Amino acid sequence: MKFKAVLKEIQKSFLSGVSFMMPAVVAGGIMLAISLATGDKTETGVVVTNQLMKQINVLGKAAFAMMIPILGGYISYTIAGKPGLAPGMILGYLANNPVNVNGVDVKSGFLGAMLLGVGAGYLVKWMKGWKVSKTVKTILPILIIPTISIFVLGLIYIYVIAGPLSIFMNGLTSIMSSLNGSSAILLAIFIGLFGEVDMGGPITKSVSMFTLALMNEGIYEPNGMFRIAVAVPPLGIFLATRFFKNKFNQGDKDTAVAAGIMGLIGITEGAIPFAVADMKRVLPSTMIGTAVGCVIGAIGKVKCYVPHGGFVVLPVVENKLWFVAAIIIGSCVTAILLGILKPTIEEPAK
Repeated sequence: MKFKAVLKEIQKSFLSGVSFMMPAVVAGGIMLAISLATGDKTETGVVVTNQLMKQINVLGKAAFAMMIPILGGYISYTIAGKPGLAPGMILGYLANNPVNVNGVDVKSGFLGAMLLGVGAGYLVKWMKGWKVSKTVKTILPILIIPTISIFVLGLIYIYVIAGPLSIFMNGLTSIMSSLNGSSAILLAIFIGLFGEVDMGGPITKSVSMFTLALMNEGIYEPNGMFRIAVAVPPLGIFLATRFFKNKFNQGDKDTAVAAGIMGLIGITEGAIPFAVADMKRVLPSTMIGTAVGCVIGAIGKVKCYVPHGGFVVLPVVENKLWFVAAIIIGSCVTAILLGILKPTIEEPAK
């Protein structure tokens, strides 16, 4: 298999893993948000005191605990098919739980699960091609493949990979936890400029996976920024077609209605037709608008507990007014820039 084909297959497996993981993240995020919304705020955070809400909090944490094993499992599944599912999930669980290495507990989390998912996928794929007798072939997928793949990759992870990956993840988590002031704003600008540059494509998915990895470590501010970003481009374009009617044709105005609705529910892809038609004006406008929105979110310390955006997630957002203000102001900035950059459409002579 050519190198480019392998990269494409790995990318596809990542996107598939994230897609299968989403229901667990959404369910867990909503339950955590509901339980935390009823808790008491202290200097160290929110403490849940209501007994029912404590149980809901447990359910939310259980869903979050499953998201990394699901990610690893379906990355492996996408590459190797059904025999890759169990090894990927078990190794994903291993990556997301502390492993004692030289007397120190280490955990690699998201990155470890992705790496082990790819490793399990290709190891299982290779083992599926073994030429064996019919008797052995019947037990190959249920006994030999899972046992060997988990044993081999598990030991490699524990003795070789876990330490360096854990150091990297701990460093990243520490940096993200300490972000404030200008450093948080720089992160917001980065997420705003690049989070939606391809309107839901591979770059967007990469930024999304970065925020999901931090969510798994209990850091929700970058996800708050990103969930502002997903709503701004389509809403900004919709507002532009209303504020600057002489710069858009009737077809644009009709399409913008659908884009605006999609923006309200956090679906950026509604902006794609406009970006394709006029990339040199639309992309700078949406990138600057999303960056402004993300910076406002960073200043307001917005947190979002689910991997979705737009106004529909408002019940599970912390610092709601800042979240709303960030989306509205970012969308208005996008609209104004489009109004400045787009040429006026000349009306046909009567």
